[in-house]
Amino acid sequence: MATWDLGRAIRSWRDRLTPEQAGLPVGRRRRAPGLRREELAGLAGISVDYLTRLEQGRATTPSPQVVEALARSLRLADAEREVLFHLAGLTVPGPGIVPTRISPSVQRLLDRFTHTPTVVFDATWTLVTANPAYNALMGDTTRRSGLERNAAWRYLHGLPNRVRMSAEERDRLTEQLVADLRAAAAHYPDDPRVAELVQSIVESSPRAAELWRSGSGTTDHPPARRKVIDHPQVGPIELDCDTLIVAGDDLRIMIYTAEPGSEDESRLELAITLGTQQFTAR
Repeated sequence: MATWDLGRAIRSWRDRLTPEQAGLPVGRRRRAPGLRREELAGLAGISVDYLTRLEQGRATTPSPQVVEALARSLRLADAEREVLFHLAGLTVPGPGIVPTRISPSVQRLLDRFTHTPTVVFDATWTLVTANPAYNALMGDTTRRSGLERNAAWRYLHGLPNRVRMSAEERDRLTEQLVADLRAAAAHYPDDPRVAELVQSIVESSPRAAELWRSGSGTTDHPPARRKVIDHPQVGPIELDCDTLIVAGDDLRIMIYTAEPGSEDESRLELAITLGTQQFTAR
């Protein structure tokens, strides 16, 4: 009965949330006002099949990470979030777990960046959410799941990345990421995902393994603020990238902007238009 109540709750909250409220482009044909299953699944980073099984009561043990992702994607208030965890048979994550909760006030801030590429990462550089403008600029993130949602894991495994970097920048970024992961492991000792992530990275990257064993690496090199994005349709776009740290929640918000009136601004606008049209046409 509890799993069926969980499914009905998720479906009810999905039906009440419009694409605009979720920060998604609105398609031309919609038979219902709420989010489609594939839209919610993409926002939460889970498969459509798994979301279907949750809503139908056939999946009985969602992980805390999945429940948190659903609460965030459904824009649940704090009390509703607690209900969702309760219906899933879970307790709300404690202080020893990497936080991924986006508070209502931070969400209101993110809503103001609808047409500005914006992405949010947690303390381990795992993707929390990205808006359509970011997906249009950097590539679709909605189909990523598991470790594929972690920027450090993707970078150190050599997965495609549209950011142009020199050899020196790559080495500094590797040091930065390892140092950040070491800090997260120390700050969140109760989160098994951190140990899994670190193990996967040190096993696949000799340089990361060397830095981890030696205790080297520094957080004194913040991510570059000026980046060139090689967009496959528009070409190179030079942008400013500012990283904001949410105090208390340990989130990183990265915002990409172009100088007003520049050719890069025109290219960015074109990239966003092309990308959002593609996502809307699905």
